[in-house]
Amino acid sequence: MSIIRTQSNDFDYIEKPELIDLISAVKKSDNTLDLISTTRTLAKARTVDGIPTLLEVLGFNNPGAAIAAVDGLVALGEKAVIPLLTNLDQYNYGARAWGIRALALIGDVRGIEVLEIALKDDIAPSVRRAAARGLGNLNLMPLLPAEQILIEERCLIALETGCHDAEWIVRYAVVVGLECCTLKNCKGLQSIKRARRALKYLYGTSEKVVKERSNLALKRLATL
Repeated sequence: MSIIRTQSNDFDYIEKPELIDLISAVKKSDNTLDLISTTRTLAKARTVDGIPTLLEVLGFNNPGAAIAAVDGLVALGEKAVIPLLTNLDQYNYGARAWGIRALALIGDVRGIEVLEIALKDDIAPSVRRAAARGLGNLNLMPLLPAEQILIEERCLIALETGCHDAEWIVRYAVVVGLECCTLKNCKGLQSIKRARRALKYLYGTSEKVVKERSNLALKRLATL
C-alpha cells in the first residue's frame, strides 16, 4: 500500500484513505504477530489521527504491540500528552502502565500530577515503577525559574515517598528517578543533598540489586 505524506511541523501526515486503511488493519488483526506489525506501521506514520487507535492497543494484552504503540505516542511528543492524560484506563492496570510509560518517556511537565498520584497510590507495581521513572525525566526547560523550582520540589517529595514502597522494582525505579531528576533538573545544593540522602536510605534498607543501583547513582552524583 502506498502512503501519501505531506510534511508539516516535523510530523508526517497521511491522506485520509491511507489512514483509514492503517487503522482498519490494526482493528482487524487476528493474531499476535499481525497486531504488532500493523501497530508498528500505524506508529511509523506519526499522525495525530492515529492516537486513539494507539491508545486502544495499550489495553490489548499484547506487549509487543503495546511497545510499538508507546513508540508511536512518544514520537508524537506533546501532541500525545492530553490524549494520554484523559484516557488512562482506570480498570486495566496493564494499559495504565503502558500509558504512564509513554508519559514518562515524553517528559512533558503536564503529566506531573498523574505521575505523583500513580507513584503514591496505584495498586499496580508496574504503574508505580513507570511513574517513578517519569518523575525523573520531566523537561522543565520551558518553565520559568520559579516554576522549575516548584516542580523540582514536587518531584523530590514524590520520589522520597517512593523510597518506602513495598516492591523492590518500584524502589529500583525510584533510584533511577532520583538520579535522573538530580542530574537533569536539580540545581540547588539542598535539592542535591536531599536526593543523596534518599539514595543513601535506599542503599541501607533495600535488596542487593537496589543497593547496587543506589551506590551507582551516588557515585554519579558525587561530583555535583
